[in-house]
Amino acid sequence: MSDLEQYYRVLELDPGATLEEVNQAYKDLVFVWHPDRIPLDNVRLHKKAQEKLKAINEARDQLRSLNGKQQTSYTKQQTSYTSYHAPQPRRTPQPQYKKTPESTYKPPQQNQDLSGKDFSKSNLSNKDLSGRNLSYANLSGADLSDTFMHKVILRGANLSEANLFRANLLLADMREANLRSANLIGADLSGADLRGADFTGARIRSGDRLLVKLIGANLTGAIMPDGAIHS
Repeated sequence: MSDLEQYYRVLELDPGATLEEVNQAYKDLVFVWHPDRIPLDNVRLHKKAQEKLKAINEARDQLRSLNGKQQTSYTKQQTSYTSYHAPQPRRTPQPQYKKTPESTYKPPQQNQDLSGKDFSKSNLSNKDLSGRNLSYANLSGADLSDTFMHKVILRGANLSEANLFRANLLLADMREANLRSANLIGADLSGADLRGADFTGARIRSGDRLLVKLIGANLTGAIMPDGAIHS
């Protein structure tokens, strides 16, 4: 198997996948294998997650680089063809500026204070809001599906009727948050502080099956979907 085929396999893609497919596969796999999602006391799994993330980053970088070279080659071919049939006027060479390569992983920006902001009915799907301060923000009716919100601060925030489908809220501070009628199917609330949060009417089950991850979450005083107060 060639290195190129191996990179596609790491990202669980078929050879020849588009750059858009590469970026989406990278994002999905980082969401699954980010070391922050693994308990620190599980040394074996934590090490495996770090190795997985390293391989995922390398595969994404190599495939993006390949895509860029192919685009450059195609552009040169077009330029050569145009030059042959219709020579262009000679232009003064422009200075070339080296583009700083994009980092494969950007740590959350802790200094962005979004507390009290109005994001009602906003489309924030697939965004990275990790570590942001959104305390008392209005996110009612917002689309937060597949959004990465590790350690986000949502204390007292209004998330009523928000779509949090498959959102990553690992270790989030959601004390006294309003989650009335929110869609929490597939959300990961592991380790989140949910004391006093209001889940009245929120979607967390399918039949008798709980579809929200609440491992290690603090639900003391939270109002559950059926109106009962969690002790």
